[in-house]
Amino acid sequence: MRLINTTTLQVVEFLSIDVPPYAILSHTWGNEEVTFRDMMLRLTEDLAVEASTRIEQKAGFIKIQKSCEIAKRDGFEYIWNDTCCIDKESSAELSEAINSMYRHYGGSGVCYAYLVDVSRDVFLREIQDNDSGDEMAVSASLWNSRWFTRGWTLQELLAPSNVVFYDKDWLEIGTRTSLADLISVITRIPTSVLTGDQDLKSYSIAQRMSWAAERRTTRAEDIAYCLMGIFGVGMPTLYGEGAIRAFIRLQEEIIKYNDDATIFAWRATPDARNQERGLLAWSPSEFYKDGTHTSYPLQTIS
Repeated sequence: MRLINTTTLQVVEFLSIDVPPYAILSHTWGNEEVTFRDMMLRLTEDLAVEASTRIEQKAGFIKIQKSCEIAKRDGFEYIWNDTCCIDKESSAELSEAINSMYRHYGGSGVCYAYLVDVSRDVFLREIQDNDSGDEMAVSASLWNSRWFTRGWTLQELLAPSNVVFYDKDWLEIGTRTSLADLISVITRIPTSVLTGDQDLKSYSIAQRMSWAAERRTTRAEDIAYCLMGIFGVGMPTLYGEGAIRAFIRLQEEIIKYNDDATIFAWRATPDARNQERGLLAWSPSEFYKDGTHTSYPLQTIS
């Protein structure tokens, strides 16, 4: 596992048995992210100063700097960032990292969720100005944040023991616990899960699938791969197989280790109802349940 030293900003590799305490960053990707290759290049002695400076002026590098500052302030010598702690030029390493992602977030001391499109001042003003008790009005800033629409950030919300939200200027907004009621409205995830009062596994497969129903990923197959950790399964990542095949493989893996029949409690989307279908859904969106928190009853396959 590679981690960034919060003082030197150098990437350091650790054996799994020697991984030190670390913080972790959750964010949405932009156009100027810094890769593992970039982090290695900026330390190359014969690299032109101009090229090194160009890397360090990227928005993604500033994000690394800011998250390192906060982690160091909180007593962490290391932090993990998915943009530069994985060598994505290696398909084998990328597949291993994707299968380990949930564990990475779960093993962190704290997760910093960076919301690049949210202003704390606006968010606080919305709360102060709202006298109607309308949850939609209160949560307008968070509701519209891209972070809550992405597939990968679902596990990044659920896996860590502690999540702290920061706005675009790296000002703290609140924690997953303090904002649980608000986040529950946005995500349809029960408050008891967000506060840690109820284990993720106590919710049925169908309901957990429904939490991803409206989320999107840049690469089609990732809508399946980003859910592996939430269901405690692993499988090879095969980019190019397509979203439907990847999602069917995910369900096949889940069935191997679970006897929860709610995996079959899906409804075809209108555009797919006239097509020949099997027992398994084609997408998390087919588990969408009218935005309610109603749990699908657990059943045993006999």
